[in-house]
Amino acid sequence: MKLDKKDILKALQTISVPGEGQNMVESGAVKNIQTFGDEVVVDIIIKNPSLQAKKKTEVSILQAIHREVYEKAKITVNLKVDAPATPKANEIKGKPIPGINNIIAVASGKGGVGKSTVTANLAATLAKMGFNVGILDADIYGPSIPIMFDVASQKPLAVEVEGKSKMAPIENYGVKILSIGFFTQPNQAVIWRGPMAAKALNQMIFDAHWGELDFLLIDLPPGTGDIHLSIMQALPVTGAIVVSTPQEIALADARKGVAMFQQEAINVPVLGIVENMAYFTPAELPENKYYIFGKDGAKNLAEDMEVPFLGALPLVQSIREAGDVGRPAALQTSTPMESSFEEITRNSVQELVRRNKSMPPTEAIKITTMAGCSAVKKK
Repeated sequence: MKLDKKDILKALQTISVPGEGQNMVESGAVKNIQTFGDEVVVDIIIKNPSLQAKKKTEVSILQAIHREVYEKAKITVNLKVDAPATPKANEIKGKPIPGINNIIAVASGKGGVGKSTVTANLAATLAKMGFNVGILDADIYGPSIPIMFDVASQKPLAVEVEGKSKMAPIENYGVKILSIGFFTQPNQAVIWRGPMAAKALNQMIFDAHWGELDFLLIDLPPGTGDIHLSIMQALPVTGAIVVSTPQEIALADARKGVAMFQQEAINVPVLGIVENMAYFTPAELPENKYYIFGKDGAKNLAEDMEVPFLGALPLVQSIREAGDVGRPAALQTSTPMESSFEEITRNSVQELVRRNKSMPPTEAIKITTMAGCSAVKKK
């Protein structure tokens, strides 16, 4: 008996691939049919890689053709599996927050290198450039962002959003802020184990009304511990910035910080390294540079680890004073500090643009141009 291709297709429309719903023809699983007298060859591609699915598909094809077309047909099934790529079983993933386009973690392996200062000034510069910016102060045990933005005495209010009560972040200098510091007394120590700290973080992340943000900066605590993993599990972090001084002791820990984000299970792109306290220039000798903590240490580390070097910040008294009085130094106009923070911020956004063009986005919306990356000039 001479078999007809149309009859074979009609027979295959009566069965489906396990787990795919539609019949084999409508789902596109059937790629080709060839007939030669009473012989038929069926090329089929399924998405289910399991042995059971493959065997069941093959048996279903044989039974359908024998039942619907010709019971003595000689059938060959060429079956291939085209399973969609799935994340590795141990890869840490987070849930996106609607309205937040890019999440940047600012980290340091070692405490006292100026990570919170860099976070505050990056946020202030981004806001000055015209972006919508927020900061999540994830340093549960030593929150300092409220002091740096002169909002330490304020408390977040509750707002109703779509029938649910949410925390409204505190806002100053165009930056929205949430910190555990808003919920504790100045002389109160936070003595929590990891799970309790992680729960507090999740509340500030998911029970907050952040609104529309181009950037959410996360000021991570020093080190590479439980809080960091909790953040990676809770949020799809777009990229990370690591802060270090040029000192060898700080660099050893910064190296671990970069390595943490590059771990296979975490896999967060490192946008670059910022070198803080790179040199000291006294006011009376503006042309002199004294490399108190070493020279180009973080820059050399960036080259060694093949990550971008975002820029260097000098050791300047006005940066410390600005942080203490709650007005980030980047807000000063026509100063070397303003220029330094603008350069680092532009480099950070440029690396983010490059990352978003070359890698899958973590959010539905992402920055794709450098538009807006120049400070707003005050008239």
